Amino acid sequence: MRASLLQIAVDEGESVESRRVRVASLVREQAGADLVVLPELWTTGAFAYERFAEEAEPLEGPTYEAMAKAASDAGVWLHAGSIPERDPEGPLYNTSLVFSPSGELAAAYRKIHRFGFDKGEAVLMGAGGELVTVRLPETTLGLATCYDLRFPELFRGLVDAGAETLVLPAGWPERRRSHWTLLAQARAVENQSFVLACGTAGTHAGVPQAGHSIVVDPWGEVLAEAGAGEEILTVEFDPAKVAVTREQFPALKDRVLGLERPRRAS
Repeated sequence: MRASLLQIAVDEGESVESRRVRVASLVREQAGADLVVLPELWTTGAFAYERFAEEAEPLEGPTYEAMAKAASDAGVWLHAGSIPERDPEGPLYNTSLVFSPSGELAAAYRKIHRFGFDKGEAVLMGAGGELVTVRLPETTLGLATCYDLRFPELFRGLVDAGAETLVLPAGWPERRRSHWTLLAQARAVENQSFVLACGTAGTHAGVPQAGHSIVVDPWGEVLAEAGAGEEILTVEFDPAKVAVTREQFPALKDRVLGLERPRRAS
C-alpha cells in the first residue's frame, strides 16, 4: 500500500482560497497512491484561534467540494485533514473528512480532545463524541486528530472497532516535537498498528510548527519521517503486517482492563 502525507506549510500571507487551490493540485499529483493524508486545520492554521469563526464552513462547504473533486481526479482515498466546521444547529467543530476514490464522503470525525486548557480550541469548539473507522480495501483506518494522540484509550477503542492503521492529522508545535515522535511510536507499539501522522509546517499565529510527519509500523519502527518544511512524504507499507505482528506477539489478547466508548464504523 502506498501512502503520501502532504506536510502543508500554512503561510499567513497566503489566502485560504489560494491554499485550497494549491493543496487540491498537490493531491491530484498523488495519482497512483492508495491513500493521501493532509494535516489538521491546514486552511486556517491550528493556532489561529481568532480566525476559526471567520473561516469556519459547513461540512459540505468549499473545502469539502475541492477535496472531493481532487480525490476523484486522482483516484485516491483522501484523508483531507480537518476543517473548522460550522454546525448550523450547534458550535464549531474540528472535523476531519475522508473521501473515497470516487469523491464520495466516506467518513467525518469530530475531534474528541480539544487543546487549549480552558482557552483557544477548548472553548471555541465543541467536542466530538464518536470513534470513527473507515474500511479501505487494504486496511481499516482509525481516525484521530492532533491532541488526541495523548489519550491512549481513544486508540484502544479504535482497535476494538477494527482499526489496523491509525491516521492522525495534526498542527503540532515545534516546542513539543519530541513528544510527537515518542507518542506516535507508543500508539503504534501498544496497538500493534501502523500510525500515519501528518503535521503542518510553517508558523501559525506566531507558533512554529513541528512538521516531521511520520509513519510508524506495528513494532514501533519508523518507516519514514519528514523534515521541518513543506514536504510530501511517500511510503510503501504492507497492511498485512498488522495481523502477522498480532499473531507473532499476541499482547492484545492478554488485555485485562477495558474501557467502553461510543463508536461508529463507516
